[in-house]
Order: sequence, then structure tokens, then C-alpha cells
Amino acid sequence: MLSFIARRLAIALPTLFLVVTLSFFLMRAAPGSPFDNGRRLTPEIERNVRARYGLDKPLTVQYAHYLGGVVTGDLGPSLKYQDKSVGALIAEGLPKSATIGLAALALALSVGVTLGLVAALRQNGAADYAATAVAVLGVCVPTFVTAPLLVLVFASWLGWLPTGGWGGIRNLVLPVIVLALPQTAIISRLVRAGMIETLRSNAIRTARAKGLPPSRIVLRHALPAAVVPLVAYLGPACAGLLTGSLVVEQLFGLPGIGRFFVISALQRDYPVVMGVVILYSALILLLNLAADLAQAALDPRISLA
Repeated sequence: MLSFIARRLAIALPTLFLVVTLSFFLMRAAPGSPFDNGRRLTPEIERNVRARYGLDKPLTVQYAHYLGGVVTGDLGPSLKYQDKSVGALIAEGLPKSATIGLAALALALSVGVTLGLVAALRQNGAADYAATAVAVLGVCVPTFVTAPLLVLVFASWLGWLPTGGWGGIRNLVLPVIVLALPQTAIISRLVRAGMIETLRSNAIRTARAKGLPPSRIVLRHALPAAVVPLVAYLGPACAGLLTGSLVVEQLFGLPGIGRFFVISALQRDYPVVMGVVILYSALILLLNLAADLAQAALDPRISLA
């Protein structure tokens, strides 16, 4: 296992370096400047500001300086949020994004796995068709449609929940549901397909021939093998949920890093955008590694070699 982790890290580090390099130069190649928005600065003030942040130096010098900071854990200062570093903004927004993302993931897993199991065990029945319809709706209807609809019904018409903002548990209900809906649909389809294939395998036929109870066959023998494709999917899905949904945080006014990312991209706040990209890339690489290890633990046929 240690050799497998070492090999994966040997691939992950150059990949992360490539992401940092491409993101840095693509951000600078985009039209516009961090100082184009709002009140127009005089040429002298703009020169002083650019010199303060090192933007007056050649691009290669800026890149070398930024890369040196990344290696030491310094993601630089924000160009728009005064007196705040990128690390401070991420530390401020990540717990909020992670709270919503983990809650949405827990909801999606509990509902999605249940729907997938019911659909597989009742294949081509009413329960299967109902679960399939829910999955299709969850995948096809985007979050920027479901979010306003839920706000209209449960916040505006019924008055049960707040329209947005960060506060108590009631403020999290609608964002969590909106984030969980598409994930629930995908998880249910993955579990259904994996369970149907597993139930037709020789191992399950042998377990039935031995007279094992159906519940034990499903939960102890079929389910661990059926969720292997789901575990592979959860790696990048967890990274996306932990770093916040750009649309959901913007619609509900949540102070997570997804909202910071959108605002900073519009304002050309290069360091903040770069910091979120690096965080997201690192999470994907680490969670994919964790998913591979979990797959090998669930299915003995998968070798880490």
C-alpha cells in the first residue's frame, strides 16, 4: 500500500504543478485588469498599486515569485479584499462550504443508496420506475432552476424557511437539498446498476444456494461489491461539494469559498482564484487516492499493484 501511495503522489505533484502553471498564465491572459472595476485610478496611483503587488514585474518573475510562495504555503494577498490574505479567505469560507457540502453528501448518500437498492431489488417494477423518474429529474433539472423554485415555495409562499444567508440550521435546509438533489440522482443510478450486476454474479448465486437469508446476501455480500463504482465517483464529487457550489452559494448568499471564487473571478482577483483552484485540485487528487484505497478494501479483486 505504501508503494502505491508513493507512486500516486509522484504523479499528483507534477499534476498539481501543471495546474498551477496553466492557471497562472491563463488568468493573466484573460482580458481585463484587477484595477479596471469601480473608480478609475490615476496612472500614478495605478503604477504604485501594481508595484505594491508585484504586477509591474515581468510575467516570468511574477510566476517564479508566486510558485515560491505556493511551495511555502503562502498563496499571497487578495487584490480586492483589503488586508486579507488568500489563506485567510479560504480559512473563512471553507468551513461554511464544507458544512453545506458534507450535509448534502450525507443526505444524497442515504437517499440515493436507498433508492438504488429498492430499484435494483424491484427491477422493472413500480418502485424501479419511480426511482428512475426521480433520478432523471434530479440529473436533468439544474440547480439554478430548483433553487429558485424551492425558495418560492418554502420561503415566499409558505414562509417555513429563510430565503438565504448564514445562520442557524433553518438557513441550511434549502441549500443542502438543492446541492443533494443531483448527487442523489447519480448515486441512485450507480447503486442500481452495480446492484443488478452483482446480484447476477456467480458469488451471489452460490450464497443463495447455501441458503443464506436474503437480507444477509444483499447487505453483506452484494452491497459492498455494488458500491465500488460509487466509491470511484465520490472522490471528485466530494471535492466539488467541500469547496462549495458556485451557483448555490451565490443564489443563497452563503459566505463560502464558492462565492469568493465567483466574485474574485469577475473582479480579476488573481490570487484568490488561483488559491481556490489549487485547493480544489489538491482535494481531487487526495480524494481520488482515498477512493482507490477504499475500492481495493471493498473488492478483493482490485489490486493496488
